[in-house]
Amino acid sequence: MVMFVRDLDVSVDFYRRLLGMEVTVRSPTAALLVNADGLQVYLRAVGADTTHSLGNVGVQYVIWTAADEEDLWRCESFLKEAKAHVHTRTGDGFTLVEGSDPSGAPVMVAYPGPDVAVRTRIMPRVYAW
Repeated sequence: MVMFVRDLDVSVDFYRRLLGMEVTVRSPTAALLVNADGLQVYLRAVGADTTHSLGNVGVQYVIWTAADEEDLWRCESFLKEAKAHVHTRTGDGFTLVEGSDPSGAPVMVAYPGPDVAVRTRIMPRVYAW
């Protein structure tokens, strides 16, 4: 995944702490974060005045799957500590924690994943931005 962000240092720290990732490559304007499972997130600084246009073509947000229930609650606690927590909802056999990243983009972490809690309908969040 590639994400454009406003402040690289702040975003690197946010995603590193939220998703348990490590920085493996870094330049003055970009960083590659990788987790133990090989998930890769590229962060690219594009400036403080850049906006994220929800509702336009392209990736709107990503829903991460927590490793386990404890990891989900850790993510929720981190978002609350960072004053980035929006809400936590449970339904259809899974819990979804939503927040916003330092650039204002939606961030979501769910548990369990769709391999355990099979999704039987499109969640309302897909239609709201």
